[in-house]
Amino acid sequence: MKIKYLIVQRFFLISGLIFLFLLSLSACISDNSPSEILRDFLGKHKFSPEVEEELSRFENAYYNVVPNGDESKLEYFRFAFKRLKSNYVKPIQDRKLIDHAISGLTPAVPNQKHTFSPQEALESALRKMLASLDPHSAFMNAEEFRDSFSQTKGEFGGLGIQVTMEDGLVKVIAPIEDTPASRAGVKAGDLISHINNLPVKGMTLAEAVRLMRGLPGSSIHLRLRRDNVLSLDISIVRAIIKVKAIRWKTEGDVGYIRIIRFSERTRPGLQNAISQIKSALGERLKGVVLDLRNNPGGLLDQSVQVTDDLLNDGEIVSIRGRTRSNQRSYFAEKGDLLQGTPIVVLINRGSASASEIVASALQYHERAVVMGTRSFGKGSVQTIMPLPIEGALRLTTALYYSPSGDTIQAFGVTPDIILAGLVKKDKLDNDKSAEQREADLPGAI
Repeated sequence: MKIKYLIVQRFFLISGLIFLFLLSLSACISDNSPSEILRDFLGKHKFSPEVEEELSRFENAYYNVVPNGDESKLEYFRFAFKRLKSNYVKPIQDRKLIDHAISGLTPAVPNQKHTFSPQEALESALRKMLASLDPHSAFMNAEEFRDSFSQTKGEFGGLGIQVTMEDGLVKVIAPIEDTPASRAGVKAGDLISHINNLPVKGMTLAEAVRLMRGLPGSSIHLRLRRDNVLSLDISIVRAIIKVKAIRWKTEGDVGYIRIIRFSERTRPGLQNAISQIKSALGERLKGVVLDLRNNPGGLLDQSVQVTDDLLNDGEIVSIRGRTRSNQRSYFAEKGDLLQGTPIVVLINRGSASASEIVASALQYHERAVVMGTRSFGKGSVQTIMPLPIEGALRLTTALYYSPSGDTIQAFGVTPDIILAGLVKKDKLDNDKSAEQREADLPGAI
């Protein structure tokens, strides 16, 4: 207990300021205050005898690889384990979780003696345990935790791609428009097999992402697999990614609004775009095209607010998880900014998460005609749960459900009108290499 109280002052200095920032991201961040997190951490983590037996297995493995074991790291692990068990979207066998955590303490080269620092052992165990849950859950160290703030604010460093893992490789969900990756020709569905000639196989997603980050102006070499046929080598110059949430223009008597990503700038950008289009066209405005293609998602609250701005009433989305805080529904209030002007929504397999919420709600309430190809099907909610002092768990805590009551997870949104381009619809439906989505990811819910 003495060890725990030594961290109290440092915890409040660091996490107190962080929490004030997190309040604006409440849809994605744990509702616990720093004092509640610390109180939970300092409290006794009571588990059943069966769970204690599994935790003892982990502790034995920990001391085998950490010569000078740090008891406080084990307390961190138990705290993280408790949060996972209490909040993950579905129950997971304790033995399975501990097996994966112990695998994080196993040397990469068999039969080779390897020792970890206490921090390395903790992080490696947590990474393996969280990565075993689903493609979107992960452990975040202090640096990754800080980076998550800048991404939701619409400005961060890197290549400009939304990624996940598939068959041990990094899969591109969608490149972000007008970023180094999109300009270099990276496409949704591409698999990254090598980063600077290092094979991705064997890396965690977090490790691969860290390799792809770097100083703005520095180059990175990627090897891509496309449609399981092509192998492409490309070089990309890293940059500070300043994502424009909204682009708009007019074509004849039609307004065009492109939502690139759901960041804190999205709703204000949409309101400005609609105002400018109405000012430019006046009574000549016949309709609006809302382009959500290759939109990888973002903040839940922004997708709800954008949908609310285009509806007068009705349910937008509900989220359902195991805890009371992860059971809620969102409804539109009166105030359609387009006042009934017809809307066409464009989606494709790169449309994921928040963009699927908008498309499904507008489709269900017959406020828009949805055109394109079936969306990605990423209908799960990730909650960032801060750990004491530093780091966090990025944990899948709930699933999205459309107003029809159907889950978006794994199924996505099916357009009213299929636009397959030059590819025939029957080939589009049967060509799995061309149409891999959330449901095809290993470990997907």
